[in-house]
Amino acid sequence: MANFIDRRLNGKNKSTVNRQRFLRRHKQQIKESIADAVNKRSITDVESGEDISIPSRDIREPSFHQGQGGQREVVHPGNDQFSPGDRIERPPGGAGSGGAGEGQASQDGEGQDEFVFQISKDEYLDLLFEDLELPNLEKNQLNKIVEWKTFRSGFKSSGVPANIAIVKSLQNSLARRTAMTAAKRRQLREFEQALELLQNTEPAQPFEEEKVKQKIQALRQKISSVPFIDTFDLRYKNYERRPQPSSQAVMFCLMDVSGSMDQATKDIAKRFYILLYLFLNRTYKNVDVVFIRHHTQAKEVDEHEFFYSQETGGTIVSSALRLMDEIIKKRYSPAEWNIYAAQASDGDNWADDSPGCRELLNKHILPVTRYYSYIEITRRAHQTLWREYEALQTSHTNFAMQNIRTVDDIFPVFRELFKKQVS
Repeated sequence: MANFIDRRLNGKNKSTVNRQRFLRRHKQQIKESIADAVNKRSITDVESGEDISIPSRDIREPSFHQGQGGQREVVHPGNDQFSPGDRIERPPGGAGSGGAGEGQASQDGEGQDEFVFQISKDEYLDLLFEDLELPNLEKNQLNKIVEWKTFRSGFKSSGVPANIAIVKSLQNSLARRTAMTAAKRRQLREFEQALELLQNTEPAQPFEEEKVKQKIQALRQKISSVPFIDTFDLRYKNYERRPQPSSQAVMFCLMDVSGSMDQATKDIAKRFYILLYLFLNRTYKNVDVVFIRHHTQAKEVDEHEFFYSQETGGTIVSSALRLMDEIIKKRYSPAEWNIYAAQASDGDNWADDSPGCRELLNKHILPVTRYYSYIEITRRAHQTLWREYEALQTSHTNFAMQNIRTVDDIFPVFRELFKKQVS
């Protein structure tokens, strides 16, 4: 049996290539382990790496060996029990060698553990947010403030020294010198051959030799007089500015912090929003995040206050929706921004306020948002807010709602809400 081991050098990280190959091969098992691990982490520990375990039966390396074709006579040393043609019985109870190789103990108490390895923070987040996206993200139309981006656009024969294209200029120089001296070099070789022939002939012909030497000297001077670089050869990098469509996006995070939200429910909501915040920062650039906390009153807060403030009170959900609508009108024009929202609540609300929430969403917010997701965190029966939102879900394709009952539901619900759309 022959084993092939790749020992090629790969800089200071010799195992990088093999590591990436291993991650690709066992991608599904690693993603399942990450999905299980994310729900066991604390609120502040989502962004670190992770220990991943894979059953040993799934990491056996392929091997090359000679096939079993034909008839072979094999003599095993020390055999005093079997003869050719004997049938060997299977070990009782299925206790073969395979059992010890899959994380199970054999009859003598020996076995092999599952393979455990550490993935980095970047690998962890890449796998965690793979196949996720912001739904309905579009390039907005150009508005009054036109954004310009500079692009490379070939070469030009004039410019500033800072933009000189050295390689292109040297290529032009070589082409020019080759074209200008090719015929002279050909003549030079012919005269050198003629001079060698004259020097080897008898009797000597000094007059002819001197004449050929003068021609050789003249040709060499002409060749050496061709400049190495000329202003004609210089090329400069050319740049042009093009208007770019704006793909700006803003995510509104609305969290209920009323008295009905106990600490466990708030922790689940915070975990969901931390996942969302990491996903946005990891996958997109320049995405604004607006944090809104509400009880009977809504308030725009910063990231730290959103996750750690202890303020609480009654519940009026419409206060958060009104504040979101006001912020959109003041700062985030739908013509310039892709607007998203994620709302988390336990579903508790004043019964008279729930129809007003549906009205606000239906008339003011959903028409200008790309996607609005509602997450209700409760084990109880759904109340009026859920029923009002169900009516919106049937009439609006950009509205989605999910129920989270336990910590284990956080990541599946998150993936369901932000899964990549099939085009």
